[in-house]
Amino acid sequence: MNLNEEGVPPLMFAQLLESQALDSDAVARLRNIMAREGIDETTLIQRNIQAPIRWFREVYPALDVDQATTLGFAFAEQAQLTSFGPLSFPLVSAGSVAEIVELLTYLPLISTALSPQFHPRDEGLTVGLSAHTGDPALNCLVVAYSGSALLRLLDMLAGDVPTVTLHLSWSAPNFLANHEDALAGRLYFDAPTSFLRVPADTLNEVCRFSDPVAYRLAIVDLQQTLEQRSRTTSFSEKVRRLLEEDPGKRSNDWVAHELSISRSTLKRRLSEEGTTFRELRESFLRDRAMLRLLDRSMSVSEIAADLGYSDLANFSHAFKRWTGRSPREFRHE
Repeated sequence: MNLNEEGVPPLMFAQLLESQALDSDAVARLRNIMAREGIDETTLIQRNIQAPIRWFREVYPALDVDQATTLGFAFAEQAQLTSFGPLSFPLVSAGSVAEIVELLTYLPLISTALSPQFHPRDEGLTVGLSAHTGDPALNCLVVAYSGSALLRLLDMLAGDVPTVTLHLSWSAPNFLANHEDALAGRLYFDAPTSFLRVPADTLNEVCRFSDPVAYRLAIVDLQQTLEQRSRTTSFSEKVRRLLEEDPGKRSNDWVAHELSISRSTLKRRLSEEGTTFRELRESFLRDRAMLRLLDRSMSVSEIAADLGYSDLANFSHAFKRWTGRSPREFRHE
């Protein structure tokens, strides 16, 4: 079992096995997979190992986007304040909605299946949600689960926050009726990209169990744990974190230097993980570009410069290659 695989938090997975979100046949199949790989729920929790997301593809071989979306929402309905390992305590002690959302920075400690991108603006905060499991349906499951679980956590900790909305980049499934009530007025499909939107006023909403001292201490622990974990995390994840600092100016030579390895070693390690530096960089640039284009206060030229493009034409050409649309067409739609 590869410990660097994209997965879900171990306690959340164990709680899911005991819930009503999975039928008995699915639970039995998951337990058979664990037995085959020589692991069980207790070991996952004790060693803080993510349950690989690929297990769900094996349990649901015909999984499509509609079914994955519905499963993601059903799984999120089982989320508890205890489900998120080292993030659980800071979640409970957070003083505001802003502090809860900021904890997404430490998401790699509980799951590497999702990468958030933050775009603050005067109107509030937009958080892009990008999954990278390598499987389109599983990506939808991860994003649907993560986004709706965060809405559930906000309701638990700050009371009802109907102004926080979840936008998903695919069409609504035909059989979503059972989950419409919980997400009514807060869920939108066919978005240009997947993101969470938090208005400025809502960011200041006070949480029920605010404990500033406990929160600050928890953040210090999270920072230390993230630094320690970075030694064993996948090279793909390490590259993504470095790109976040300034994706437009990060070359493979610079990244290899920061990781204290040669360029050829970086290429080989990423190849072993099924990707390349160019794929990671372009994926990151595409996601950030789409997120920036949602903000109409930024011109397309400003976005191009922010992403490190020397001129607008080069950015427009790249964006059209990524999405099939020019930046202006994307923004207009």
